[in-house]
Amino acid sequence: MSKPSIRAVSGSALALALGLVLAGCSGMPRDKQLESVHQPVVERANYTLDVTTGPGGLSLPEQRRLSGWFEAMDLRYGDRISIDDPLANGATRAAVEAVAARYSLLVDAEPPVTPGYVNAGTARIIVSRTIATVPGCPDWETISSSNPRNATSSNYGCAVNGNLAAMVADPEHLVRGARGTGETVVMSSTKAIETYRSTAPTGAAGLTKNSTDGGGK
Repeated sequence: MSKPSIRAVSGSALALALGLVLAGCSGMPRDKQLESVHQPVVERANYTLDVTTGPGGLSLPEQRRLSGWFEAMDLRYGDRISIDDPLANGATRAAVEAVAARYSLLVDAEPPVTPGYVNAGTARIIVSRTIATVPGCPDWETISSSNPRNATSSNYGCAVNGNLAAMVADPEHLVRGARGTGETVVMSSTKAIETYRSTAPTGAAGLTKNSTDGGGK
């Protein structure tokens, strides 16, 4: 915090300026701040399914079982899929990726730690799902009471942050934001500019002549 200049300031004005500085450093009371105390809370849960594997990966019945589990889980954007396979069989991973592709999802490289032990000949499919909620909302504690201090309502921020938590496609973006790949597709990025430059102006062919004689009458 930069120090204000105190030259050519009267004693009373100096005391007031120092008081404002100290008040700014100590912070405003929480009930008068414009930042809501009700903030989105992001939680992650891991759901697992153990499938039987073989040298050729997943059998057709196991693939159908996995697909049915994905459907029951209502798999959607934002979910993370990973495989805990002690044998690291590429055929098993390919089979899981094929099923996950039906839901437009990829399989992560590293699985999270889950309880229990995965035996050889078995692979654990893990779906990591993140949700965002705003605990304590709505909060009507101070709505019906008097407000002599002109304090911020206890329900302040519940609507905005609650809608944000409900609408964000990937709740993890509330924590660290979306990360780009750093790659740029030149053809798609310049398509709009090329179209704008190559399209002839709308008035290049002249204006359309409209009759105003009432249909020749």
